[in-house]
Amino acid sequence: MKLSNKYIAFVANEINVPHQQVAATAQLFDDGNTLPFICRYRKEITGNLDERKVEAIKTWIEKIEQLEKRKTSIIKSISKLENVPGDLVSYIEDCYSMAELEELYKPFKTTRKTKADEARAQGLEPLADAILEQRDEVMNTLLQRMGTSNKMTAEIALEGARQIAAEKIALSMAARKCAKQLIQKGALICSKVKKGKEGEAVKYTDYFDYKELLSKCPSHRFLAMARGAKEKYLTVTIDFEHTITISALEKLIIKKPKSQAATHLRLAIKVGYKRLLFPSIANELRQEALELSEQQAISLFASNVTQLLMAPPLGPRRIMGIDPGFRSGCKLVCIDETGELMHNETIFPHTSATLKKTAASKINTLASQYKIDAIAIGNGTASRETELFISHIKFNRTLRVFVVSEAGASVYSASALARQEFPEYDVTVRGAISIARRLMDPLAELVKIDPASLGVGQYQHDVNAAALKASLDNAVASCVNAVGIDLNTASSHLLKHVSGIGEKLAENIISFRAKKGTFKTREALKKVPRLGVNVFEQCAGFLRVRESNNALDNTAIHPESYTVVEQIAKQYGTTTQGLLHNQSLLDSIDASSMATKLNNKNIGEETLKDILTELEKPGRDIRMAGKLVEFDKSLKNMNDLKPEMILNGVVTNITAFGAFVDVGVKQDGLVHVSKMADEFVSDPLTIVKLHQQVKVKVMEVDISRKRIQFSMRPSDLANEPG
Repeated sequence: MKLSNKYIAFVANEINVPHQQVAATAQLFDDGNTLPFICRYRKEITGNLDERKVEAIKTWIEKIEQLEKRKTSIIKSISKLENVPGDLVSYIEDCYSMAELEELYKPFKTTRKTKADEARAQGLEPLADAILEQRDEVMNTLLQRMGTSNKMTAEIALEGARQIAAEKIALSMAARKCAKQLIQKGALICSKVKKGKEGEAVKYTDYFDYKELLSKCPSHRFLAMARGAKEKYLTVTIDFEHTITISALEKLIIKKPKSQAATHLRLAIKVGYKRLLFPSIANELRQEALELSEQQAISLFASNVTQLLMAPPLGPRRIMGIDPGFRSGCKLVCIDETGELMHNETIFPHTSATLKKTAASKINTLASQYKIDAIAIGNGTASRETELFISHIKFNRTLRVFVVSEAGASVYSASALARQEFPEYDVTVRGAISIARRLMDPLAELVKIDPASLGVGQYQHDVNAAALKASLDNAVASCVNAVGIDLNTASSHLLKHVSGIGEKLAENIISFRAKKGTFKTREALKKVPRLGVNVFEQCAGFLRVRESNNALDNTAIHPESYTVVEQIAKQYGTTTQGLLHNQSLLDSIDASSMATKLNNKNIGEETLKDILTELEKPGRDIRMAGKLVEFDKSLKNMNDLKPEMILNGVVTNITAFGAFVDVGVKQDGLVHVSKMADEFVSDPLTIVKLHQQVKVKVMEVDISRKRIQFSMRPSDLANEPG
């Protein structure tokens, strides 16, 4: 969809980006470019917008498209109706919120007869108009006629007329705008426990009698209250001091305060506001708050998924994967450098001394036999005990031991993909293979799993499912494209996330590779059926051909820039090969002046800097080397924790209200956002990242509720013993 100027201005204001950058980026999307391609290869056009801003523009384009379709439908519907305010259509056209749009339309899609409709049927609309216009003479004349001809008492007539006036006031766009501005500023979100539900709703204790400004309510609190209401434990309402708004409406509407009609008009304003206008605006604000809270929760979830997928790979190593368990034993697998299964069996190190000794001997033998480089232990049941058991084995070679998140491993092991990869093995073997592979390359393994099953979300079951999926899909694609994919070894599950490719083309590439052999160059991609010029443009820069005769095929430099590299090489009296790894030469190149000389609309200073970086380190992996987290070996479970202990931990999940940290006791503890630093912290992501190693101080341990409270504040950690 091509954005109009009014929408470009609106989006620019919403995401705090200059008008021209929004317009240029929106045009790139309209031209069929993908998010990763735009972020990486069109920096000069977007003004070097970061990925979050570009994604925000894409999201707004999609929202506006839906909004415009709904506006068209509503305007068509109300054009056939009577008693529609004259300024409603223009108000709808200027609306930017789906929640507001639906509330504007709601009164006109009901077939239920209202009191105002009944009054109109009795011929009372002229009287209502006289009251609204504060024309006492007309009002009294009409009342007199009604009393004579219809035998209707003045009291009954005035009551009916006030109902019509109240409805017209509630539908007045000026009145709505006035009321909404005031209510937005002072609306309170209130929650109370339902009578008799106190025992069942213990997890919502904090919200049994709670209220705060709706505009200040953080996403996690709003979603918690929304969940409590959905589960029928809480009653959640929007409250406000109505006298403020009623007074403002009276000043707006009543032009002749001393008239007879003004008395009836005041009553009509109260009825229209309390019965119609306030409930409508409250619903609108509540829906908008829900949408904003969902957006924030989804954004945080996507950020966590990104960090999880971008976790440091150990690289092509021989790995022993262990899915730990007690009575059922530990499922053990050995995989080679390519991730292929070499061996599997079950050991029982936690059932008896004899079996423990046998298990230790078996692990030692397998490590030697298969030349194992590292051991990956799933972090589920018996993880801590298995890690301790492994630490006492004396290997004849140096082995690194890692505890690996097994979130989603069970989902993968029971999937059609896992059955296709390992049809002859059961779910326990597949799960252990997944644990081992995700140590080797987390990204390649975790893309096989629905991101929602990776265990790093907040309120994921309470948010819009379609919006969550779209955001997580974008996060996965962002990671895949940022890292770059080996065209000759990538699975279809990796390839389908590459910019412009998708599931069908990924299968075509795999099929072509199987028939014709490995790709020798990026250019050979064009021979794949249904992979046209446009798709090649979108995907080529994110694919690597490590064995290509052209060294640039193993970099993130896009083929469209190969001639630029040749120009640079020629200017400095060398070849493309001579530029590679030539740090001193590359450091001497001024990107700004070089971009001016090149005079290429797609190759400005920022893109040129990226090209020079790639030339300096071709084939680099932007992910860091893996690190081992060492827990306190004296701790087995929550009962071993005592207040004041200072421990090593690793961040396992990040939420809007803090971060969860694993210290090796089978129960993650919370570092509340207020305990992350000595100064105020608004966003936990500015302090911690997923998988980050941290020191925490035990503040509180609640065994019954399985809750641990930690602190990371330097002032608390300053008292570390010794």
